Amino acid sequence: MNFSPLTTISPIDGRYQSKTSELQPYFSEFGLIRYRVIVEVEYFIAMVESGVKALADFPREKYSDLRDISTNFSEKDAQWIKDIEKVTNHDVKAVEYFVKDRMTKLGLEKYLEFVHFGLTSQDINNTSVPLSMRDAVQNEYLPLLDQVIEMLRRQSNDWKDVAMLAKTHGQPASPTRLGKEIQVFVERLEVQRNQLVQVPFSAKFGGATGNFNAHHVAYSDNNWVGFANHFVNDILGLSRSQTTTQIEHYDNLAALFDVLKRINTILIDLDRDMWTYISMEYFKQQLKEGEVGSSAMPHKVNPIDFENSEGNLGIANALFEHLSAKLPVSRLQRDLTDSTVLRTIGMPLGHTFIAFKSTLKGLDKLLLNQAAFESDLENNWAVVAEAIQTILRREGFPKPYEALKGLTRTNATITKSSVHEFVDTLDISPELKSELKAISPQNYLGVQLVN
Repeated sequence: MNFSPLTTISPIDGRYQSKTSELQPYFSEFGLIRYRVIVEVEYFIAMVESGVKALADFPREKYSDLRDISTNFSEKDAQWIKDIEKVTNHDVKAVEYFVKDRMTKLGLEKYLEFVHFGLTSQDINNTSVPLSMRDAVQNEYLPLLDQVIEMLRRQSNDWKDVAMLAKTHGQPASPTRLGKEIQVFVERLEVQRNQLVQVPFSAKFGGATGNFNAHHVAYSDNNWVGFANHFVNDILGLSRSQTTTQIEHYDNLAALFDVLKRINTILIDLDRDMWTYISMEYFKQQLKEGEVGSSAMPHKVNPIDFENSEGNLGIANALFEHLSAKLPVSRLQRDLTDSTVLRTIGMPLGHTFIAFKSTLKGLDKLLLNQAAFESDLENNWAVVAEAIQTILRREGFPKPYEALKGLTRTNATITKSSVHEFVDTLDISPELKSELKAISPQNYLGVQLVN
């Protein structure tokens, strides 16, 4: 078979490719190679700037030409590296040879052996991966998450005055406002977003076992720790882990995945609530011309966007769970299990993107069914019992909870009339009776929490 969206194994690159394409520059094989090239080039320039004697005469005007190697990196360049990898059987060594080849074409043969000088492959992998992750989160993930939060915030405001019967344990409960229930998700997502942006994008950079052995034996007078901190923190814009083995310990990457998982869990909660509200007919769904809700039942409009989102969020979270549990564990100074696992970090983000976009689509199709809200409230006058017994407590009425329990736990339907008849039986002042009769499911809504 020829490679196409129809023949891919993963739906991320097949059926849903249009929803995940913005992640390809960061997490594809091309993306990983390009970020490795960026690190190799910037490392070489940093070595020149550090004052290494053998590089003292390097022509600084060539910096822009060097950076063009990564800035103008193409799929043809990536294929060149993959072809070399078939010979070397080592992906990072193939990147080193590529950079040396391009430097040779720039007439810089004299300096070739300072490409990848003193490094192990993990110095490149453990900077290029967090670099790509940082860029993907900042450039792609956060803007999409913000779209979800903003749409929910807008709907929370639009529906802030819509009275709604609450359901706790699946049973009628004290009324609430639809806008406030949406605002719950806005607040939860904002809290997690704030935690997300606090997680550092950590990187390892220190030679074969983290001690700068090769650097130190070649140039023992150089401050290699200071050099590495400047390179990783200031030039690459990451956060260098100070004491490591051959690999980054991935604790902060695990923390990042855990936050992403919590955000997804919040959206699973949202998806299920919206699915339920649609089943309760609180919402209708707007369809485009020609769309079909069910292949067999013409009347149906399935809440497929929220179902699609929930399913993809579940897959994403299973992968995030494995990544955050596995990556911080490595035998002794390193094993290779992290290498193959790191290649999958785009997958949970891909499923997350599919989910976010499905949630946005589902939210955008919601049509408020005001009649259903009003009907549920009118049919559940029993919920004002809490309000009545609380006011009676305030007034010192004996055993008000027990009195209301007797009213509300009969088999008879509780209506406005039966509540008012009950109030009339109470030995209280006419003014207090008027206050109690003024309470209804439609106005017993508590504090307005959405501005």
